[in-house]
Amino acid sequence: MNLSNLRPPKGQQHKKRRLGQGMGTGRGKFAGRGAKGAKSISGYSMMRGFEGGQMPLHRRLPKRGFTNIFRKEYAIVNVSALQELQGDTFTPESLMQAGVLKKMEDGLKILGNGDLTRAITVKAHLFSKSALEKIQKAGGTAEVIARPAAPAEETK
Repeated sequence: MNLSNLRPPKGQQHKKRRLGQGMGTGRGKFAGRGAKGAKSISGYSMMRGFEGGQMPLHRRLPKRGFTNIFRKEYAIVNVSALQELQGDTFTPESLMQAGVLKKMEDGLKILGNGDLTRAITVKAHLFSKSALEKIQKAGGTAEVIARPAAPAEETK
């Protein structure tokens, strides 16, 4: 016995009654749908959120907020993560290979969370003030590289 052999008990399933409108169907003149209106017509489907003509909830609630279409999402790395890594030079590519970054968004930003005790060279698109201070205090250098350009759209 397996799943393909399973069947419901005999007599449990019934054929769906085809609702025709008319005297010969046994369901009366309108087949239980009422006389007129959208619901009496074949192919009717109610709009999502329809509340019987009352103003739907999604239209009653106020709209809030704003989405900035020019927002930049940066991949972030803390100074503490750089302290734990081997090597003394870090670029976005080397951090991707090391598995520190999963995805390069609009660039790489170095943040100053944690301590740095050795001199390192870091190339990134942005640095926070505290990260810049910690890298320079440890005797390292922080190089700002140009941000990746947005793909140019062809115009005709």
